[in-house]
Amino acid sequence: MIGKLLVANRGEIARRVFATCRALGVATVAVHSDADADAPYVAEADEAVRLPGNTPVETYLRIDLIVDAARRTGADAVHPGYGFLAEHAGFAAAVTDAGLTWVGPPAGAIAAMGDKIAAKALLAGAGVPMLPTWTDGDAITDFPVLVKASAGGGGRGMRVVRDPADLPAAVDSARREAAAAFGDGTVFVERYVERGRHVEVQIFGDTAGTVVALGERDCSIQRRHQKIVEEAPAVLPDGVRERLHAAAVAAGRAVDYVGAGTVEFLLAPTGEFFFLEMNTRLQVEHPVTEAVTGLDLVRLQLLVAEGGALPVPETPSVDGHAIEVRLCAEDPTQGFRPATGTLHRFAVPGVVGEFAPTRGVRLDSGVRTGSAVGVHYDSMLAKLVAWAPTRAGAARVLAGALARAELHGVATNRDLLVRVLRSREFGSAQVDTGFLDAHDEVFAPLLPPDQLPIAALAAALACAAARRADAPVLAGLPSGWRNVPAFPQFARYACRTGDEIEVRYRLDRSGGLADWSTDPPASPTSTTVAAPGTTTAGTDTTGPTTAAQTAAEPGPVVTLVTAAADRVLLDVAGVRRVFRVHRAGSVVFVDGPDGAAELTELPRFPLPRVAPAAGSLLAPLPGTVTRVHVEPGQRVAAGDLLLTLEAMKLEHPVLAPTDGVVADLPVSAGGQVETGAVLAVVDPEEAPR
Repeated sequence: MIGKLLVANRGEIARRVFATCRALGVATVAVHSDADADAPYVAEADEAVRLPGNTPVETYLRIDLIVDAARRTGADAVHPGYGFLAEHAGFAAAVTDAGLTWVGPPAGAIAAMGDKIAAKALLAGAGVPMLPTWTDGDAITDFPVLVKASAGGGGRGMRVVRDPADLPAAVDSARREAAAAFGDGTVFVERYVERGRHVEVQIFGDTAGTVVALGERDCSIQRRHQKIVEEAPAVLPDGVRERLHAAAVAAGRAVDYVGAGTVEFLLAPTGEFFFLEMNTRLQVEHPVTEAVTGLDLVRLQLLVAEGGALPVPETPSVDGHAIEVRLCAEDPTQGFRPATGTLHRFAVPGVVGEFAPTRGVRLDSGVRTGSAVGVHYDSMLAKLVAWAPTRAGAARVLAGALARAELHGVATNRDLLVRVLRSREFGSAQVDTGFLDAHDEVFAPLLPPDQLPIAALAAALACAAARRADAPVLAGLPSGWRNVPAFPQFARYACRTGDEIEVRYRLDRSGGLADWSTDPPASPTSTTVAAPGTTTAGTDTTGPTTAAQTAAEPGPVVTLVTAAADRVLLDVAGVRRVFRVHRAGSVVFVDGPDGAAELTELPRFPLPRVAPAAGSLLAPLPGTVTRVHVEPGQRVAAGDLLLTLEAMKLEHPVLAPTDGVVADLPVSAGGQVETGAVLAVVDPEEAPR
């Protein structure tokens, strides 16, 4: 039996495996890069070994260092997690050659499925339906097509190509991204199916030759070819489920599969389905299968690795419905580019379990309050899962927990996920891999623009209450008290969008709120006026008087009921609304019933700053310049590719914003840049006429 297990991975999957190990009494070992030294998973392991450096190539892709860490700690087994080396046949062989137990399929099965080109040929012979596939771009006559990485998964290296002229550039870009993520830049091309659904089957095999299907998952809602919403079971036409399961089991038996694996299919609108790939590892979305089957898949992995027989029937029962979302550090105001920073607060309400099969809301997170989110690894922060007796119930519970979560300090895709879950089309299971392209409305922030002034008012009142609570003297004096009460207090904030908003409010002699306004002005449908309430010495009080309306445009009366440093209660047109307020330095986070706002308080007397030169292109996030395509003095046209920035294992092209001349190019290939660094300067004045 396994006595001590090393997890050759990081983040939430390491925590997930450790949780099952603790339940079974198995000791645990973590490996970590320098950037992950203070990560939650490292603290939860019984022992931890440093992998010097930060990039995956220096750390989590070093087979020699990981096997050595197992030897040094006395671990007798290795679990690869997912990503990194999880589907590296050489790693599996190195582990077993070292006399350790490999928690995964045999190296031969990994090799057979890891080369997706060879895997297609092998499984076609087993009767698994396939799409047309090419390795020679000149042979392609049927567009659109999809360029894919032969090694690895997770959407890395995928490119949809509709115009034959775009194929060479797409192949080159896919090769670079695949090489960076998996250490193998081999790609292939297959026919792209419009409005297809991504449906996958969870299979499990044991050393006695048993292979079973543990149900299927629908992972159709994707962005950048990466799954962001997954559910089990899938909503399928009659007869499709049985055929999907049979094809998946046939694929597993064709390679004598042992352990957890996933066979992925593309389901066409006609009801036909085609093999995509087989992932020889545990999937990110495995919790939805655990929720509806009640099985602990990591426990089954350990059992099978120890030589045990699968204790599950050939067709396990499925109960209820589960939906998972991937909460990622991405900035919606910047085209969902990966975001970095410090999580000043990470709190999700209603969670009843973590890292184990759960009925209700489950949170599998790689971070916690105080965690730093850097640029070296994937942007996923956590997975949130909800189980309910019905699909509609699961979607409602999950959307509610997400909407009420306090996610402070790092931009996320939370609002997008909530809007998807609450959309009419998702509710009626009208989903496919092009869902996000067809529904622009889900990209709107939860907080309506006309509600921002109220959130800004709540922020200003809470900050004033905090200052009074912290005052060393005269703490009982009303905030902002002065001999000339007609002069308003004000606070100016910057939003994530780059816009600014100024809140002005005036207190009467009793400390009550006399009036308020915003610049830009509040919408007539949202805010304008004010009324009473006082806050002294950080305690909540209420006032009996009502202020007269002073706004230029009519709107609902807003009454201040109570205000404290962390909570403001406003009455808006007769409806009471609670705003939770949290301040970290100069940034104020406001969570209200309509959505969340992040407001950075601006200094009243800002120091002069040196503005970057006109035409400067700034780094949107920290990263590495991987390629430079131009040189100083070169003429460019709007949209030309100037250079490529890599961050969080994704490529970010930097394009010329206008016709012009490259006036300055202060970076070079291989260089590291920080957010806001000047990457290039394009002078539009010298553009050819």
